[in-house]
Amino acid sequence: MDGVQGMGMRKVGSQSSLVEPEDYDLSRLLDKPRLKIERKRSFDERSLSELSIGGNLRGVDSYENMHSPAGGPRSGFNTPGSSCRNSFEPHPIIGDAWQALRDSLVYFRGQPVGTIAAVDHQSEELLNYDQVFVRDFVPSGLAFLMNGEPEIVKNFLLKTLHLQGWEKTIDRFELGAGVMPASFKVLHNPIKKTDTLIADFGESAIGRVAPVDSGFWWIILLRAYTKSTGDTSLADSPECQKGMHLILALCLSEGFDTFPTLLCADGCSMIDRRMGIYGYPIEIQALFFMALRSALPMLSHDGEGKEFIEKIVKRLHALSYHMRSYFWIDFQQLNDIYRYKTEEYSHTAVNKFNVIPDSIPDWVFDFMPCRGGYFIGNVSPARMDFRWFCLGNCVAILSSLATPEQSMAIMDLIEERWEELVGEMPLKICYPAIDNHEWRIVTGCDPKNTRWSYHNGGSWPVLLWLLTAACIKTGRPQIARRAIELGESRFAKDGWPEYYDGKLGRYVGKQARKFQTWSISGYLVAKMMLEDPSHIGMVSLEEDRAMKPLLKRSSSSTF
Repeated sequence: MDGVQGMGMRKVGSQSSLVEPEDYDLSRLLDKPRLKIERKRSFDERSLSELSIGGNLRGVDSYENMHSPAGGPRSGFNTPGSSCRNSFEPHPIIGDAWQALRDSLVYFRGQPVGTIAAVDHQSEELLNYDQVFVRDFVPSGLAFLMNGEPEIVKNFLLKTLHLQGWEKTIDRFELGAGVMPASFKVLHNPIKKTDTLIADFGESAIGRVAPVDSGFWWIILLRAYTKSTGDTSLADSPECQKGMHLILALCLSEGFDTFPTLLCADGCSMIDRRMGIYGYPIEIQALFFMALRSALPMLSHDGEGKEFIEKIVKRLHALSYHMRSYFWIDFQQLNDIYRYKTEEYSHTAVNKFNVIPDSIPDWVFDFMPCRGGYFIGNVSPARMDFRWFCLGNCVAILSSLATPEQSMAIMDLIEERWEELVGEMPLKICYPAIDNHEWRIVTGCDPKNTRWSYHNGGSWPVLLWLLTAACIKTGRPQIARRAIELGESRFAKDGWPEYYDGKLGRYVGKQARKFQTWSISGYLVAKMMLEDPSHIGMVSLEEDRAMKPLLKRSSSSTF
């Protein structure tokens, strides 16, 4: 471990944050009783109206304000630094978690460039768990940033940027220039003493699907690095500007689609197997929105950068309106859909997507509480996927795709449906599970995605960091604390599994890898955010009040 410390790691200061101390004392959020903070407005109160067309596009999220504290001085390799004013008694498993995270580090020519997916010595079948995944590294990168070790994240960003420039051909078909790899591995040749990179853009993946989310996560992590360090030189570099341009050109390209959402195939995101999310899955739309907003203040205002800024601002307005209007569901909206008329023609139609009320699944009527709501999984012609997806809803809160009222409603839903969404082990990736004939049709009889397992209603510890960030932003840290305590009772004892099975998440997943890196780093990030809530500045975006507000629903006026 001494070699890691000597490779340019430096401590990061903690003088400023996303929100100025005089505006918000986040430490007070941790001690307020539930009844007083339950309806507290969002952590992010300042407007991003400067981002609207004709305004100052860098606005309050300008580079001058992009520094976010990294937790103060580190206390050593095995325990993260913590804020004095918000310090907690360290949990016994934290030291082991840090050691396990460091054991997963991958080196290229002597420099750490990422963390492998899992260090499971009990599994003889490696598959691709010995590779560095872009999406998997994000919580690892955030953990290192919060612990004052930004160089690892910088190396990762530059290395994946280098891989983006590779020629990407699958079965004689060339992928878009902006596609980021799903993963990469480093091959060490001890005889020649050389290191070689091997990237996977989907040509080796199960299902042969290229990752749509990798580029979005890359932009989000670049912003987190910039806010954590206060160093704008990386984002301003020609290489990073070109990388962002390529990603944006790919997802903002014009086509036949009449919706501002992004059309995606199954298997292109965290749910990387067939699970019926084709179309416009909430996870991709929320990440798309967050990546666009994250890129906006980092793009140069010269030439091509200015053109992308204009495209992004227009797309954000359309995307936020579409998602808030058509993907949002609560008790009232469910009742409205239940009473829809069909075969309506012209722009005056209320049932714009011709959704047949009989297609509403029975479970959703019992699941929907009177207080609360969420963004459903998918909306497309004659189809509404009413399933709850955790990642998409949490990212919607963090990116302010959700309005403050919608953010609170999502947290209300989690509290009201705690047993279904959290149970005995956080946190359901989606709810409910599909089974029987529907499982056969939707998953293609996938034996790994049987009901209440893996992507099909399994419980994933990595989602703790997203839940914690959403809880802090909405002023509800007690929800995160309760979920973390559930995980702490078993994570180390169970060997940090990739996922848990069962309706309540009671059983270690039947094919779950042990010492799954993002399970470990997700826990560490959640703990550090609770200790020092200002860390949320790395992954939270303020509300843009210039965007059109959510329309007030009635049975005769919307959708």
